[in-house]
Order: sequence, then C-alpha cells, then structure tokens
Amino acid sequence: MSLVLNQPVLVLNRLWQAVNVCTVRRALMLLLKGQAQVVVGDGGDFQTFDFGSWTELSKRDPSNDYIATISFRLRVPKVILLGIYDRLPKQEVKFTRQNIFDRDKNTCQYCGKHHERRMLNLDHVMPRDRGGPTTWENIVTSCIPCNTRKGNRTPAEASLNLIRKPKRPKWRPFVQINIHVGRHESWQRFVDVGSWTVELG
Repeated sequence: MSLVLNQPVLVLNRLWQAVNVCTVRRALMLLLKGQAQVVVGDGGDFQTFDFGSWTELSKRDPSNDYIATISFRLRVPKVILLGIYDRLPKQEVKFTRQNIFDRDKNTCQYCGKHHERRMLNLDHVMPRDRGGPTTWENIVTSCIPCNTRKGNRTPAEASLNLIRKPKRPKWRPFVQINIHVGRHESWQRFVDVGSWTVELG
C-alpha cells in the first residue's frame, strides 16, 4: 500500500495549469479536505470529482490501480485540480553553462554556426577586465575561432556582430515539475502544451 500512496499525481492550479507533482497520499488528503478535485478524461472532455463522487465512481467503475479500503477499492487519482490556487510558482532559470548553451541553441552568437558543445565556449560580450558582469545579459555562446578572434575586445572592436542580443530566459511553469518521478499518460494533455525542459531565450 505504501508504494501506491507514494505514486506521483499531477497537480493543476484552478486555471488548469500544471504547477507541481505530489504523492497519492497528499492528493487524497487535499481531496478529503475539499481543497482539490480529481480530474479524469481524454482529449478536451474532462470531468472533476470531489471525494464523495470519486468514492462513488470507484465503487461503480473500479480500476486496476487502487487502494483497498474495508468495503471497496478506491481508485488512485492521476491528476488533481486545486480549488483556490491560481498562481504559478515564481522561479527563474538557473544561470548555468548548460542553460546558456540551451538558450543560444548551441549556436555561436557571432558567426551563427551550430556546433557540438565541446566546440563551444562562453564569452563575455563586454570583457570582464572592463567591468563586464557575468550575467545572462553579458554572456553568449561562441565557437573557438570567434572567441579567439574576439579575444579581450568588444564585438565592435573585433569587427564581430552579435546575431542576437543576450537576455535572461523566460521561465515556463512546467520547469519545476519533477519529471524523473515518471509521467502518467493522463498528464499529457496538461504538460505537453509546453515543454518538460527549460525554454531559454
């Protein structure tokens, strides 16, 4: 039973946006307290169930995935909808080497050529010794030849042009969902609208 209670459940805010993953145990507590409803359905046709109607559905239409009670088998929810929470978690994309490569799509921001990551460097647009900060807005992906050509100069001094101005990437709500816990196919409609990876730039 403890394995079932620790299975992942997708959590939607009241605007039907994926905001988290919790355990079956937590989902049932929210359902019992009237703070959430179970979401069931395919395509665009979804139904919601409070604890009472979920119990009735479990008795009428049992599932292979259930929790055994004294008198019946309670279906395990896969997706729940929160009743009052309508915000998205406020998170920012971490400033990492990998995420800068992702933002710039493994493309040199000076010559525009796509490269394998081992052939790329990170470059300070305004050199560090001139006060250039190590921030999203001053770091770009560059290939080794362009990086060597630029050296310790500004792009203009090296006769190079940025193909895109570097900026802080936008965060998608799906980023913080723990994807390693194993998606259930019923989550697809809610999570594949966006991306399970960080969208940078």
